[in-house]
Amino acid sequence: MDAFTIKDLENLSGIKAHTIRIWEQRYTFLNPQRTDTNIRYYNNQELKTLLNVALLNKYGFKISHIDKMNQDEMREKILSLSQVQAQQERIINELIQSMIELNIDEFEETLENFIMARGIEKTITQIIFPFLEKIGILWITNHINPAQEHLVTNIIRQKLIVGIESTGSHFQSDKALLLFLPEGEHHELGLLFIYYLLKSRGVKVWYLGANVPLKDLSYVAEIKKPDFIYTHLTSVANNFNFDRFLQAVSIKLPASKVIVSGQLTQSYKKKLPANVQVKTSLSEVMEYIAML
Repeated sequence: MDAFTIKDLENLSGIKAHTIRIWEQRYTFLNPQRTDTNIRYYNNQELKTLLNVALLNKYGFKISHIDKMNQDEMREKILSLSQVQAQQERIINELIQSMIELNIDEFEETLENFIMARGIEKTITQIIFPFLEKIGILWITNHINPAQEHLVTNIIRQKLIVGIESTGSHFQSDKALLLFLPEGEHHELGLLFIYYLLKSRGVKVWYLGANVPLKDLSYVAEIKKPDFIYTHLTSVANNFNFDRFLQAVSIKLPASKVIVSGQLTQSYKKKLPANVQVKTSLSEVMEYIAML
């Protein structure tokens, strides 16, 4: 992928499109090309530059000063940022750049170094989850090549599975959860993250995985009788209707308490079925798991 819209840059950098346009007019570090219909688009190098500029600007450098830096100087200044949050954001930006450039060895090395330094849970909460939130909109809008997505998600999936297998807890909860993704949803990373969090806190987990028909979910739930059924929706099929899904869950699983998290929950404003709860942010998910 080498053609990003100004909206893509806004989502990835956190800089409003209006501000990006002003920066283009006043400074030299961005030089977008235009389509035949006069719509801006940006290449990989411009995305990389904007991520670096946004990070330096956020942590105290003036844009006029940044504009005079070459790429090596910019990199040196970024590495010198001492704030913990700045260092985390730098790593997330490096992951985005490695993904865009298909530098998979570098992507995995960046993740592995953070895991070695901080552990898998902090890697998930401080690096992987924010990274997925940033690039998730690119997946939904098909502004990223499927090959990039598959290579990156498979590396993260491997790290999550290793974390799940290696974690344990001295405390054992009396709760049990059944985890699944509905038909049309194949993005497991969010749900695997939930699996890790639950297992690390001593909660019993049955993991059904991706693309599960509701009739199969209902069959397992009837036999295992979990305290809660949990799903995390990231990027479902085009014909997926969230409202119909919630109603179908309520009908098929009337005796079950169902928890739904993920991006689709953030814009849902209708009344929820009585047996369904939504968690619209990572903090809400963490609070919920802490209460189990």
